[in-house]
Parts: sequence; structure tokens; C-alpha cells
Amino acid sequence: MKKVAFYTLGCKLNYSETSSISRMFEDRGYEKVDFSNEPDIFIINTCSVTENADKKCRKIVKEAKKISPESFVTIIGCYAQLKPKEISEIPGVNAVLGAAEKFQLFDYLDDFTKDGVYASEIKEATTYNASYSIADRTRTFLKVQDGCNYGCAFCTIPLARGKSRSDTIANIVNQAMELGKTGVKEIVLTGVNIGDFGIQDGKRKEKFIDLIKALDKVPGINRFRISSIEPNLLSNEIIEFVASSEKFVPHFHIPLQSGSDNILQGMNRRYLSDLYKQRVEKIKKVMPHCCIGVDVITGFPGEDENDFLQTYNFLNELDVSYLHVFTYSERPNTKAISMDNPVLLKDRNDRSKMLRSLSEKKRRFFYEQHLNRNFTVLFEDDVENGMMHGFTENYIRVTAKYDPLLINETKEVCLKSIDANGHVEIDEPEFEAVAISG
Repeated sequence: MKKVAFYTLGCKLNYSETSSISRMFEDRGYEKVDFSNEPDIFIINTCSVTENADKKCRKIVKEAKKISPESFVTIIGCYAQLKPKEISEIPGVNAVLGAAEKFQLFDYLDDFTKDGVYASEIKEATTYNASYSIADRTRTFLKVQDGCNYGCAFCTIPLARGKSRSDTIANIVNQAMELGKTGVKEIVLTGVNIGDFGIQDGKRKEKFIDLIKALDKVPGINRFRISSIEPNLLSNEIIEFVASSEKFVPHFHIPLQSGSDNILQGMNRRYLSDLYKQRVEKIKKVMPHCCIGVDVITGFPGEDENDFLQTYNFLNELDVSYLHVFTYSERPNTKAISMDNPVLLKDRNDRSKMLRSLSEKKRRFFYEQHLNRNFTVLFEDDVENGMMHGFTENYIRVTAKYDPLLINETKEVCLKSIDANGHVEIDEPEFEAVAISG
């Protein structure tokens, strides 16, 4: 029995796809093992969004060959689609598969003795491949959409994943029902641009609002979480439905990228700051306890001090809960790479540091607002120094004394204080009573 190991860089979507590909190996009799357990085959799923994609890929390949010198190393993922020839020249790499080929790796690589580069042009990536993660994490990431038809000036994702395409509502509901039978308590819906859900065979046939309404009726699943959704696609109808749902949790992650309308237009985003503000205000009106995460980019070409201060002040005044801060970096074949007035790297880093500090303040304030109140926590298999962790429905990270019976269980707790790591501690006596009675 050959042994196979996986390493995943990047987003929740990559994790869901790696998990599905790993099950393809297991179904064929391969043994899935840890990266360090001398595998015969390594599958490395790459990302193009994070910085230093080439450096990270080289390092992982180097480590793989140290662990198992005779192993067969295969590279897949977004970076593999964008730079297949470059990756194939990394010492130790045997095969590279692009977006249209990665789910057919057994067809291309036979018994994993055949080296080669198999990466067709991105226009060939038209097939939708269903994916979900299971057993790897307590929460399951369920892919509902792939690709993107937007043309944001900084982004390589359309070049790496192709045009927007989706599964059907019927198929996704069936997958969710099967996941419910495995004991999974929470499903996170993921994709490249999930608000654009519903395009099949190049035509829009269904809508995201109808998908979440159908999933809300699936038995056996306690929670559904929407991973990220564009503000122009987050309609009032979606917000109001989540507010009324018992299964869709009060948590949105909404990319902003900049609080300056001038920069938003340069980025070729499909909204301005006022629409974003309206979305946040609507959410907080119908769900005051809702957690709202924000993506923001600093140092986009042309961003001067005034543009950055507009972004900082906009976010400072907005009732959001945390920020994911990205420092702009040049990407080949994007519109932004040829734009005038690049921002000095030092200024990009300084601005990112300011926003990360703001994010810490925002998160702590959000946590403080919910102390001495009861919430339901889904405890995960995440144990460190005798403590375990979990998340409330509105994405507050909670810490508690380790109890193996609580893993993948939901319990109502009272949030009492914030520890030195920024995690919320619970009222232990009340909690223990709830745990025993449950």
C-alpha cells in the first residue's frame, strides 16, 4: 500500500479541494499519512494570493525530499496554473497539474511514476468539481462555487481558476445531508465568489438566496456559516434571511479592500464605500450581535496618505469586528502591475501595521460587548496546554478546560472575561453544570 501526504496553502476552498482529492486516493487503496511519515507521494496544493508563493513552494518541496528522497512530488492549485513551467524546474518536483487537470491526476500520472507538466489554458477550466473537507477539521468547508467573472485590478484568481461556475442546489443539499449523517455540526460555505452562485454551463440558472433557503431545511446540521461575500452581492434579502434563520449564524465576512472611493475605482471594484456602509448598518440593525469581518488592502498603486487615512477613519468609525489586512504586492498579468505611482514598500508595511493594530482593538471591543451574556459554543479538537477552544455562533473564540467529551459538541456558556491571548473565558461553574446535564 503506497502512502500519500498532502500540504495545503491558502484559503478554505483549497482545503476543501485537498480533502476531496485525498478521498480519491483513499478510495483507490492509498494510505493517507502525515507529511513527516515518509510518504511515497506528496500532493502540494498551492496558492497565488499569499506573498512569496514561489519561495513557499520551494521550501515545502525541499522538506518533502528531505523526508522521503525517492517520493513523487506533485504540485497543484492556483500557483501551479499560473506558473507551471517555473514550478516544474524546482528541484524535486515530478509533476505539475493546472486547474482543469488537478481532479484528473490519476488519468495523467498513471501510478505516479510519470513526470510531466499538465496545465492547459485557463479557458479550458470549465468543469465544476464538487468538494468538501471532512475529518481534517471539526468544521466542514463545503464548496458551492468556483472561479470569478470579476476583473479586480490586483487579483490573479480569474487567471488561476477560470470563470464563475457552480454546483446545483440539489447536489449541494444532498452533500449537506450526507455530511449531517457523519456527525458534522457546522458547515462553512466556500467558493471564490459565492454571492455569484448559480452559473451552470455559462448561464445563470439559480441564486444564492435560494441555495441558503434550501440548506436551512437540511436536518442534522446545527450551523451554516457564509465564508465571504462581496458587498454588492450581499442583498438585504440575504441579510434578513440570515437574521431570521436558526441555522445560518450571525457572521459575515465582507471584502472592502479600501475605504477610499478613488482607490476602489482604481481597483475596479463594483461598489463604493457608501454601499459598504449601508450593508454594515443593515446587518447591525437586524442583528446587533453579528460579527463582521473585513478584507482590506494597503499600498495599492496611487494610494496616497489621504486615501489611506480615509480607509483608516472609515473602518475606525464602522461597526465591524475584525480586519484581515493584506499588504499589496505586484502580481504578473494583472492590471495593477502597470499602474503609475507605486507605493513605497515601507509605507505599505507601516499602513498594514496600523490597520492590524486597529483590528486588535476592534476585535477586543466586539468581545467586550458580549461579556456576561450566554452564547452557544461549538468546541473543536484544538487542545493546547490543557485548554480547548471553540467558537460561538457569532465567531467569538472561547477557551475552556479540556474535556474530550466536548469535542464537536455545542454547549451554551456564559462569556465572562478575556484572557491574555485575546480569547474569551467562560464561567466555569455554570459551564460544568451545563456540560453534565447535556
